[in-house]
Amino acid sequence: MFYDLNVPWAAQDRELQRTIAFLDELGYNVVALNHTLSGKLPGDLTCPIPQTPDFPVPPSMRILRRCTLTLHDPSQNHRISTLSANYDILALRPTDEKTLKQACESADCDIVSIDMTQRLSYYFKFKMLSQAIERGARIEICYGPSILAKDSLARRNVISNVIQLIRATRGRGIIISSGATNALGCRAPWDVINLTTVWGLSQERGKEALSTESRNLVAFAQLKRNSYRGAVNVVYGGERPKPQTTLPLVSKGSKQQQNNKRKVDADSGSTDNPISKREKKRREKQARLEAMPIQPERQEGEADS
Repeated sequence: MFYDLNVPWAAQDRELQRTIAFLDELGYNVVALNHTLSGKLPGDLTCPIPQTPDFPVPPSMRILRRCTLTLHDPSQNHRISTLSANYDILALRPTDEKTLKQACESADCDIVSIDMTQRLSYYFKFKMLSQAIERGARIEICYGPSILAKDSLARRNVISNVIQLIRATRGRGIIISSGATNALGCRAPWDVINLTTVWGLSQERGKEALSTESRNLVAFAQLKRNSYRGAVNVVYGGERPKPQTTLPLVSKGSKQQQNNKRKVDADSGSTDNPISKREKKRREKQARLEAMPIQPERQEGEADS
């Protein structure tokens, strides 16, 4: 299964239906619609993305709801946990090194998304990014803005920033999304994997970024929202029903039932247990002997005459 966890969403977007249909043709199975928030959080934190889109969705595709919050000041946005409960996935987009440190070390998020089209004023550090990966968060790379960018400087920044990120994370804990506003910015999964090999990521790591890492991210995000301190209630696990036994149950405390033995019918000579072949032959021989007539003994006078 291939995942694309960043498809920008907007109300009354005419290109969204075409983009999702094109992603389904390319081979993606799970798509996350992304709603972006910037600055201070509003009073109403309900998700504006509907549970079921207004347009028909391919039956083989699963739609998730995602929110991306842009961080400008580490002292703001104390209601991140409340915002996370209203979406399937919560992503944070830091704008400087301080907000990046907050997103990696202490913020309750699922994805750390970095704008690779900008020239960054800091360097990626393995110690900082590894803390986010250990907590279950993933670092996101979006290839769509580099494809749709009209400026060559943005493409150059994407290439240099991605190469630096891959070296800092050593190719671990990375997911790759499109971030495309229309179908022209989407690419097939194996085309994206080939693109990551140009950036310095191995083909195996590139496939994991589109499938395994994204699947683990979605499963971990769902577990955090549907469980409490690791306690999970399994209602039905699909076990096979046990075969019912017809033998009567004998209680251990009943001595009368334990000493009760099967009695042999005196007339028929049969028991409830099956008779062996040897016993059967013996009984047949005994029955033949009993059926034979008894001859009288000869006297001496009768023998002489």
